[in-house]
Amino acid sequence: MAAFESSRPAPFGAITIFRTIQAFSNLSARISDWNDSRITRNALGKLTDRELDDIGLCRSDVDLIGR
Repeated sequence: MAAFESSRPAPFGAITIFRTIQAFSNLSARISDWNDSRITRNALGKLTDRELDDIGLCRSDVDLIGR
């Protein structure tokens, strides 16, 4: 059985383009995660102390969520 390997170098600039797209993708994911945490903290911040106690949290826990 014959086996051969065909490996070619990446075209000029392909690695740079890949890293640029990856950087934008990472930035987008970080912004999305930050926004999700912000929305969660705002929603929990609107709850009363009694409601927070019902779900097992206290007022100081709200600030720690999402960090």
